[in-house]
Amino acid sequence: MAKILYKPVGLLVGIVAGYVAGQLFERLWALIGSGEPADPEDRDAGWVEPIVSAALMGAIFGAVRAVVMRGGAKGFERATGIWPGDTRND
Repeated sequence: MAKILYKPVGLLVGIVAGYVAGQLFERLWALIGSGEPADPEDRDAGWVEPIVSAALMGAIFGAVRAVVMRGGAKGFERATGIWPGDTRND
């Protein structure tokens, strides 16, 4: 039952995580990159910039998602007393 109750919360938290990660990546890339990140399929792009930007984006999105999802699960547990993924409470 907890999984069903947490689904809308998890969806909302995931959307927030994506937005926050996108904003964080844009600000960080503005500090270290030269304009927009290079498209890996751009014929004129070198190897370094597309790979570095993709690795940075993946790291940021992964870390922000983990922080936000963990915070959402802890908040749900505080509010309901149930951990969202715990099958012992179903």
